[in-house]
Amino acid sequence: MFDKLKSGFKGLVTKVTTTELKAESLTPILSDFKMSLAENDVAFPVADKICDDLVKRLDGVQVKRLDDRTKLVDENLRQVLLEVMLTKDSIDLLQKAQERRAKKEPLTLMFVGINGTGKTTTIAKVAKFFQDKGYSVVLAGADTYRAGSIEQLEEHARRLGVRVIKSTYGGDPAAVAFDAVSHAKAHGINVVLIDTAGRMQTNQNLMNELCKVKRVVKPDLTVFTVDSLIGNDAVMQAEEFNKAVGIDATILTKVDADVKGGSALSVTFTTQKPILFIGVGQSYKDLELFDPNRFVNMVLR
Repeated sequence: MFDKLKSGFKGLVTKVTTTELKAESLTPILSDFKMSLAENDVAFPVADKICDDLVKRLDGVQVKRLDDRTKLVDENLRQVLLEVMLTKDSIDLLQKAQERRAKKEPLTLMFVGINGTGKTTTIAKVAKFFQDKGYSVVLAGADTYRAGSIEQLEEHARRLGVRVIKSTYGGDPAAVAFDAVSHAKAHGINVVLIDTAGRMQTNQNLMNELCKVKRVVKPDLTVFTVDSLIGNDAVMQAEEFNKAVGIDATILTKVDADVKGGSALSVTFTTQKPILFIGVGQSYKDLELFDPNRFVNMVLR
């Protein structure tokens, strides 16, 4: 994963280590590096911040030994990347689930994102995550637009041994989501996962429908799922969904196939919403809790 981003950071550390640590010497190197970041799906505002902050940190620093310089550059780059990844709010899903269970109420997550991101499969993976932690789950088939969406969700539910609350195609998504929450309350189910229609962020009618679902159900979290392979389009999608519906967190899918890695940096910095999970394969177990520290260690090792 993230091989190209790793290579870019490694090359930067090598160049900066052998350069005088002054702004006039660092700026040309970082100007080239900025383009490397952009080529690896890092949005320009994020690339600007990384390079500007690194110059501020290193300008005028005096270091005598080469190995100390390498360590210094690496540590400062690490801090800059962590600052990009840190968001105002952090989310502990299991703590939220425990708090809701203590009140005998379900934790409700509403999933949004366009078709093709792996949203429905991701919902199944999140269901498995909660099951493995001892929580009961019900799924809501509130995507009443895409042909086959309910059947796809039902197949996942069959494999996982959970129930799907559904309607007919063309039915009211908000009513389906509401019924799922009511079912969970009536039967003591801990977690409700709501699948919604995957839609282009520019389709205003369907975005309004999403807003209606959210207004009716009042989910604890609105989770945006996005394909890490689509590069800077991920940032555009995240911004549009956040503006139209309001998102609380992100799940990046298909990360196992992502050799670039810039989407993780860009989506987090742009939305200021944390990444909950990354999808790293096809099986239900292939969902990893996202840790900014681990991500930074991965791209800098």
